[in-house]
Amino acid sequence: MAIGSKELAPSELDGMDSERLVAELKKAKQELFNLRFSSATGQLEDHGRLKTVRRDIARIYTILRERELGIRTEPTADAK
Repeated sequence: MAIGSKELAPSELDGMDSERLVAELKKAKQELFNLRFSSATGQLEDHGRLKTVRRDIARIYTILRERELGIRTEPTADAK
C-alpha cells in the first residue's frame, strides 16, 4: 500500500474538480507547515505524518499538472 492519507488516494483525487484540488492543496500545505513547526519545537509525536503530507501534496500537484497537459481529464458534472 502506498503511503498517504486514505481520504486523498489517487482515485479520490481524480474524482475532484480543480477548485477542490486547490483547496485540498492549501489545506495540506497548512498542515505541513504546522507539522514542521511542531517538529522544530520538539512537540511532534508522529514523524511519519510529515512524509505522508508531502506525498499527498505531490499527488495533488501531479494530477493538476496532468490535467493542464491534457493527460488526465477533469471529471464532468455527470460523474458527481
